[in-house]
Amino acid sequence: MYKQYEQLEVVVKCLNLPAEMKQYLITGYDHTDPEALERRMSVREQHLENVRNLKKSGSHILGGAILNEQGMMIGSSMVLQFETDEAFNNWLENEIYITAKVWDKVDIRPFRVAEV
Repeated sequence: MYKQYEQLEVVVKCLNLPAEMKQYLITGYDHTDPEALERRMSVREQHLENVRNLKKSGSHILGGAILNEQGMMIGSSMVLQFETDEAFNNWLENEIYITAKVWDKVDIRPFRVAEV
C-alpha cells in the first residue's frame, strides 16, 4: 500500500479504517548531520507553500515543528487527511522534506481527530 523509500525509514501502522477520509499522524525526524538545518531552511518556504495548498484542499488539519531544548527545529508533526491511498502516496512521494533529505525517519500512523 505504501512505497518504501531508499535511505529513508518510513514506519506505517495500518488499520482497517472507515471509507471516509483517512487521517494520518506524520512525524518526521530530521537528519542530524551538520548540514541538516541548512537543508531544512533552504526548502522550508516551499514546504510551507505546499502545506498551504493542502489546507486549501482540505487535506491539512494541523502541523508544526518539533523543537529541541534550545528551540531549534529538529523535526515536524502533521495531521493530514486524504480521500484515497493514491492521494496520500502522491503527497508522500512529493513532500519536499523527504525529497530534499530533510527528514531522516518518518513515522506514519492512522489517526482520528476527536469530535469534541
